[in-house]
Amino acid sequence: MMAFSIRKEQGPAFALELARLSALVADMEAIGRGLAPEELVEGEAPLLDRWILGRLPVPCLVGLSTGHPRLPGENRPIGTSDVWLISEDRSWARTLSRWYRLGRPAGHDDLHS
Repeated sequence: MMAFSIRKEQGPAFALELARLSALVADMEAIGRGLAPEELVEGEAPLLDRWILGRLPVPCLVGLSTGHPRLPGENRPIGTSDVWLISEDRSWARTLSRWYRLGRPAGHDDLHS
């Protein structure tokens, strides 16, 4: 997840993450066109031996949604997809799926009721 400033130019960390994600999208588009990974790698790709598929916890948002295009209802409890961007003032968040306007954060009592 990356914090961003509203209406300000973003810093170098933002540019680095944008470049990484742009490269991923370009590779996905190339694979979609039928290119093989060998055609996309510059030089030789590292070898990962004795590997297993692991899982990483990723940041997401949990809260009460109103106006969601796929999860209708008012104050419907949801969990979002991975959070990629969140404004420094915590008024906006971009998940893998969509933008969210952020209302009030949950209080301690809200989490245990």
